[in-house]
Amino acid sequence: MSARENILNKLKKADAYPMMEPNTDGYYAQHEMTWPDDISRLKHWAAAMRGVKTEIFWVTEETWPQVMRQVAQQKGLKNMLLPLDTPHGQKAKQALADTAIAPLGFDRVIDEWKDELFAEVEAGFTASQCGIARTGTIMLFSNPEEPRSLSLVPPVHFCLFDAGKMYNEFHHAVAGEKLLENGMPTNVILISGPSKTADIQLTLAYGAHGPRDLVVLAVLPPHITPADLEENA
Repeated sequence: MSARENILNKLKKADAYPMMEPNTDGYYAQHEMTWPDDISRLKHWAAAMRGVKTEIFWVTEETWPQVMRQVAQQKGLKNMLLPLDTPHGQKAKQALADTAIAPLGFDRVIDEWKDELFAEVEAGFTASQCGIARTGTIMLFSNPEEPRSLSLVPPVHFCLFDAGKMYNEFHHAVAGEKLLENGMPTNVILISGPSKTADIQLTLAYGAHGPRDLVVLAVLPPHITPADLEENA
């Protein structure tokens, strides 16, 4: 008897049957969260992310390079891996000029510098695709300019986020970004905070299998100011 026949016979004896598709009609409408305005929604998103040690800085298109530079210097970083083939990667490189932080790029085949990437690169910088308010999440797409190793390998991840591209729920993001119509990218990365695990003795540890620090540079739309997002605002 072949392995396939053996498995099928066991299923027949167990009286196995296909599971029925769950009925999701009306589920999202009944359970999704809404907010009265963009400020309230951003506050919820930020509180959810900060609750798991995410550092969020409210910035503008003009101020984010300087804020990134200041935070990187405060952390004492020696280098940062940048997507140099992108406009924001070039802005980040300019921001690090005249500092002790060396800008790095993906200018070699990964197999030629894998050991260096995992052992010596201290921070990575990426952009993001959108945000999800309910869960306090940012969504990234991997591509040749920004491979997933850029956000997953270095101990510190800086992420540039357009706070105007915020969806209430995950299914809104899927629809709004046309993931089904346009085809899924190689990887869709959902990030709600630094890497963490509690597998060992139920002790929560950060940075076990990814970045220990997540720094989000949230670029605000023109109608919202940092003062609007203060806790007592």
